[in-house]
Amino acid sequence: MSQLVETARQQLRRAVLEAMEKAMEKGELPKAEPPKFTLEVPADRAHGDWACNAAMAGARAFHAAPRKIAEAITGNLDLGGTFFTKCEIAGPGFLNFTYDTAFYGRVLQDVESLGAGYGWSNVGEGKRVLVEYVSANPTGPMHIGNARGGVLGDALSAVLEAAGYSVEREFYVNDAGNQVNRYGLSIEARYMQQFQPDFPFPEDGYKGKDVTANAEAFIKEHGDKYVESEQEERRRALIDFAIPRNIQGLHDDLKRYRVEYDTWFHESSLHDSGAVDRVVELLREKGLTYEKEGALWFKGSEFGSEDFVIVRSNGVPTYVVPDIAYHYNKLVTRNFDTAINVLGADHHGYVPRLKAAIAALGIDPERLKVVLMQMVTLMRDGKPEKMSKRSGEAITMSNLLDEVPVDAARFLFNSYEPNTRIDFDLDLAVKEDSQNPVYYVQYAHARICSILRNLKEDGIEPRACTAGELALLTAPEEVELIRLLSNFTDEIAGAAKAMDPARITRYVLNVGTLFHKFYNACRVKGVEPELTAARLSLCTAAKTVLENGLSLFKVTAPEKM
Repeated sequence: MSQLVETARQQLRRAVLEAMEKAMEKGELPKAEPPKFTLEVPADRAHGDWACNAAMAGARAFHAAPRKIAEAITGNLDLGGTFFTKCEIAGPGFLNFTYDTAFYGRVLQDVESLGAGYGWSNVGEGKRVLVEYVSANPTGPMHIGNARGGVLGDALSAVLEAAGYSVEREFYVNDAGNQVNRYGLSIEARYMQQFQPDFPFPEDGYKGKDVTANAEAFIKEHGDKYVESEQEERRRALIDFAIPRNIQGLHDDLKRYRVEYDTWFHESSLHDSGAVDRVVELLREKGLTYEKEGALWFKGSEFGSEDFVIVRSNGVPTYVVPDIAYHYNKLVTRNFDTAINVLGADHHGYVPRLKAAIAALGIDPERLKVVLMQMVTLMRDGKPEKMSKRSGEAITMSNLLDEVPVDAARFLFNSYEPNTRIDFDLDLAVKEDSQNPVYYVQYAHARICSILRNLKEDGIEPRACTAGELALLTAPEEVELIRLLSNFTDEIAGAAKAMDPARITRYVLNVGTLFHKFYNACRVKGVEPELTAARLSLCTAAKTVLENGLSLFKVTAPEKM
């Protein structure tokens, strides 16, 4: 686990606080409670490696202009024993700190010693998190939105694990309720039409090819056995045959996409165990329901939502009740600290209802986090692509993976914040040049591997460097790359906190960019042996960070391209 950047933060905080105390003792600042202030790595490192707002934050406490406070702090600042060499005042009173040259060598030694563990931390302190994602209905193949949700949930889970959380991945199988019943009507119609061509197909039935394929497979196994059966018996037999086949199809497509789960949780288990009815009873017992027009309503308005029906007038619970029972199971029965749901943006109005219901059940609604993702539009030749050329139907996730490499699909889908719409460029995804971001990053890794192979042929291999040798890395391109490598742990922790794994995709793209920049400016071979050794250390550190970053979203790091 890398602690360098966190150690740097602690060093600065301690140094600034001690400087304030000294200034107060000397009377340069009035006696006061030291203000809370922030320390952060700025996006623009032109003026320093860390920025501190202590002077601005202290204006009210010290009744002084920020610039005067900043001058008092810098006049009493002791950076001895820290990773920093100087502090400068900028603008109205920002404090900008610069690393000493030895820090960069420490970064490379840190990467070398931690290897595959570099970037990992214990920010999450082992708190248990359940991440639910995709959860496609088992009534047909997965669509392009599921492809985005699959890599988003998968990468988010990996980022949380790297930040020190204990994570479990879950798929919620909607194998009960209206949609499954409608699927049963659809497959029944296709089955019966093989024997009675005029058998009516339901107006709102599922018309996908999988319905017909399941009916034909059922006939191969059972023939006309169920043609004369009672409708309920026939439909139940068809559902019991088709839904497991569809679920296996979801398993297979997701595994191909490198998405695997710890648990496949079935909605039907909530009905079978009585958990759905129990949730309704709990709300009744708390006096949080009322009857209106024969239906049972939940008083959601008392918990930040609107009132809504939980049991229809026919006695059947509405779709939200199993979801309430499911989240009660997550947060009470299984006692996860946090439940994270990755959902499509069309669930926006549903989230307040769910949070209101779990709050009514005595659960802190902040323990439920929801990541809403926007739609995906497939583009080809600059135009939306809606249909599969092979089938003439909407493009499924399986169709996409027939055309686009898994590495490209996972990388490109994870290149955007969840709340951003994606125009997924099919032409770009299959390009093997620097325009394709995943190819560009993978090529940076392959290039490093090529450098290492070529030098090995000349008898030169990476070795542990002394602090003096690493101090030779002073070129702007070297320093810029090492600075970026030093931020990896913070980037992962930040991505976990923001629930935005796309930050890591952008980060590894930046690492690739700065590595290419370094390699084009700095020769590794043909310079002094000590400098070659130091630059080899930088190359291997960049290689390690690229591998670690790409592994978070299961994209390969090829050694040759």
